[in-house]
Amino acid sequence: MTSDDLRRALSLVDLTRLERPDDAEAIDALVAKAATDAGRVAAICVYPEWIERVLGAGVPVAAVANFPAGEDDPELAAREAAGAVAAGASEIDVVVPWRAFAAGDAEAVERIVAATRAAIGDGVGLKAILETGSLDGPEAMRAAAERALGAGADFLKTSTGKVGPGASLEAARVLLEVVGAAGHGGVKASGGIRTAEQAAEYVALADAVMGPGWAAPERFRLGASALVDDIVARLRGAAAA
Repeated sequence: MTSDDLRRALSLVDLTRLERPDDAEAIDALVAKAATDAGRVAAICVYPEWIERVLGAGVPVAAVANFPAGEDDPELAAREAAGAVAAGASEIDVVVPWRAFAAGDAEAVERIVAATRAAIGDGVGLKAILETGSLDGPEAMRAAAERALGAGADFLKTSTGKVGPGASLEAARVLLEVVGAAGHGGVKASGGIRTAEQAAEYVALADAVMGPGWAAPERFRLGASALVDDIVARLRGAAAA
């Protein structure tokens, strides 16, 4: 990978820490990774209680809602999302009720996404976490993605990273195809992306499906933590060579 490829991948990262319990020292270390001499990430993604602490990082703050369980409780998801926005988050990653959807409740995804959208308004980015690795194949992924996008999601996100398989190229392709057919929206691959080579595969897929250069922060994200360490180390190594 060239230095330009590495910088592009870094610019797409939602730098993520979603651990409970957690501590301020670990969150501060996360913030320190967000903007370095190697470049800036797209956003920091944390639990709502850490929003205030990461607001000074100089990048947008994403907070999770209905995470990670994906309960079929629109009021809870909406309340958590609204509280996060009030605390300073400019993006919300909400987990859809994928278990209810997988069990045959076709409208479960729409209920959560629509309620969350109504609670946060149109000016806040909304990512719907579909937990694609736990759905029954590409057609189920596609159906959930179409319902989420139709209900007001701005991004379709593969996974929480907490349940079963995380991101996969197969799932990312399905979500990209749904976005392409709709003519709007973005995709976030998340869960298990740790190396620059893995990131490059997702970026290449996005560009192949959607067109050269499509994978930009406003349309494509990589949810990760360790990935940033790998990219920055490679960039610094290249600079020192």
